[in-house]
Amino acid sequence: MADKNILLDIENLKLSFFTPAGEVKALNDVSLSLKEGEVLGIVGESGSGKSVTAFSLMGLTAHPGKVVGGKTTFNGHVVTDMSEKELRTIRGKEVSIIFQDPMTSLNPVYTIGNQITEVIRLHTGASQKEALKKAEELISLVGINDPKKRLSQYPHELSGGMRQRIMIAIALACEPKLLIADEPTTALDVTIQAQILELMMELKDKLGMSIIMITHDLGVVANMCDRIAVMYAGKVVEYGTAEDIFYNPKHKYTEGLINSIPKLMSEEHEKLVPIDGVPVDMLNPPAGCPFAPRCKECMKICLKKMPPYTDINETHYSACWLLQKESFMGEKGERK
Repeated sequence: MADKNILLDIENLKLSFFTPAGEVKALNDVSLSLKEGEVLGIVGESGSGKSVTAFSLMGLTAHPGKVVGGKTTFNGHVVTDMSEKELRTIRGKEVSIIFQDPMTSLNPVYTIGNQITEVIRLHTGASQKEALKKAEELISLVGINDPKKRLSQYPHELSGGMRQRIMIAIALACEPKLLIADEPTTALDVTIQAQILELMMELKDKLGMSIIMITHDLGVVANMCDRIAVMYAGKVVEYGTAEDIFYNPKHKYTEGLINSIPKLMSEEHEKLVPIDGVPVDMLNPPAGCPFAPRCKECMKICLKKMPPYTDINETHYSACWLLQKESFMGEKGERK
């Protein structure tokens, strides 16, 4: 029986971009779920499929991208079966997204007021006066002073942090059940970054919504995510609670991401440990584990066959042949 608290359920999603050079398998059998009021972090290097996963939830996959398999269910809607007209009824209303760069996401020729009221009027049918009042409340809610003045200003008149807060205000205009934050702190300084993350968590508790946080930085999601999905080459290679991922990582790629984070208590002049090698060519993906060419503990089978998922506990699983080896071998290397 399905869990009634599940807001989002992605089952074996496959998405490809059909280019003149060939098929790019951007998502390869991705499965994820999200409960109401939960925060899910999706982490990985650039090109791992994080943003593509988010865009597919809203039907925003750019041409020539196409879902070629799997099923996505959100709040009772089978998103993968919905038409463009049907998708427009839930975008902004039931699910909203904060894009990476607020400067290019906001329209430079329209005022802040115009851009917020457009969303409100489109989905709620409010009058212009009602929408302006709501917009003013939203600007105040995200911590920007003098909201009435901001309504008449243009994006270039605001700082980077203020533009990012405006993007959050637009995303929250219709009090969505799910907020997708795609690299919401990119190009912001550390102080503003902390303020934005804190603001998102406060609004989550106040509005009771769920959040998907997409980032390449594990440090960003350390204190705010209930669960974390680690993606590599269009596949979830490890999934678990924040405690599972940070204190008991089981995939070598996850370990590499954690080791590349600067440590507060590290010794002076201690060097960061990078992940050697380069990401996989998605036009010609390997037959086996996509991380195998970069893994220091790669075995022959890793190059030939994709590893299955191994359950570490009820909330934690990972796709790595080393875990399969451990399940057949005792602690001293003896076969069980």
